[in-house]
Amino acid sequence: MQGPTTSRTGGAEHEGAEHEGAAHGGEGVRGPGPLIVTEDVALLDDLLRLCAAAGVEPQVHHRVPERRASWTDPPLVLVGEDAAARCRGATRRPGVALVGRGQDDPAAWRLAVEIGADSVLRLPGAESLLVDRIADAAEGADRTALTVGVVGGRGGAGASTLACGLALAAARTGRRTLLVDGDPLGGGLDVLLGAEREKGRRWGDFAASKGRLAGGALEESLPAARGVRVLSWGREPTGAVPPEAVRSVLAAARRRGGVVVVDLPRAVDEAGAEALAQLDLGLLVVPGELRAVAAAHRITGTLSMIVRDLRAVVRGPYAAGLDERWIAEALRLPLAGELPYDPGIVPDQEAGTPPGAEPRGPLGRFCAAFWDRALPAGGAA
Repeated sequence: MQGPTTSRTGGAEHEGAEHEGAAHGGEGVRGPGPLIVTEDVALLDDLLRLCAAAGVEPQVHHRVPERRASWTDPPLVLVGEDAAARCRGATRRPGVALVGRGQDDPAAWRLAVEIGADSVLRLPGAESLLVDRIADAAEGADRTALTVGVVGGRGGAGASTLACGLALAAARTGRRTLLVDGDPLGGGLDVLLGAEREKGRRWGDFAASKGRLAGGALEESLPAARGVRVLSWGREPTGAVPPEAVRSVLAAARRRGGVVVVDLPRAVDEAGAEALAQLDLGLLVVPGELRAVAAAHRITGTLSMIVRDLRAVVRGPYAAGLDERWIAEALRLPLAGELPYDPGIVPDQEAGTPPGAEPRGPLGRFCAAFWDRALPAGGAA
């Protein structure tokens, strides 16, 4: 490999230097930016502009860097078509894109194969896609969060209690965990979690959000308690959060990886539908009584149309003749599990202990067993 002749960042040139700093975007510090390999001044200006839009600062070289780590370590490598020949023979690595300008050129795919690129991007058409890819790479978004929503089959079914317990159990596995309060009339999950006095942003601060949010900045801006970040509602009245804001916030949260747990209201408005569409798995909490089954049945059809995987969590005690399997079959839903009666939840909450904080309690054990089945093995995410 040949050494660099020029490293250019932000429009300034630094002879013989390698600039590898992280950028401070408009919403916080991101990880390292991509490596750009090109001598095409017009293309370089475009790529620098797109990196700035993604909030990152790239390294720039005219050819493959002499130092191996400068080629292998960046989260993304953008090779200009003019530099493709100079990149032949470079160490094969994931995350290489061949970038050109103008109309599609069939020869570009041959060049991409020769340098091990996984995609060919043409500007200006692919600008939006490339900004997202640059930002995703800088945030380390290689695997989206497992996102689980919890909905009560009737009022007071215990959905918020289960959501809180699931978030605490996920955090105990060492995974990045975000608990999202999707019910503006629910009293505040930050209160349930014991984080109501913690400083941080609430839903009202994101009401005007559109487009892409930085996942890392979102996470760092939220209150935290017991290893869980929580997005809840403020104590002051807040207007409805638009669906666009819900989409932006949840998409940013999912890109951070780990686990996202969303507590949702039974009434589905446009913002609620947007949240439901982001779920990997929905849990409908149904108490063991006929009226609760009837109430749950009324919303199951709506939820099933939006949530790709909806399951029932049945909570005892049961009315005569009912059990968890009968209730799940009556709702025509797979059974995710039986949530045991936990007499300690109310006294614990009165003492300031969140539901599920005790891992050996009934709720804690249920939630731990749920994540054992749902989460991939392999430690923290």
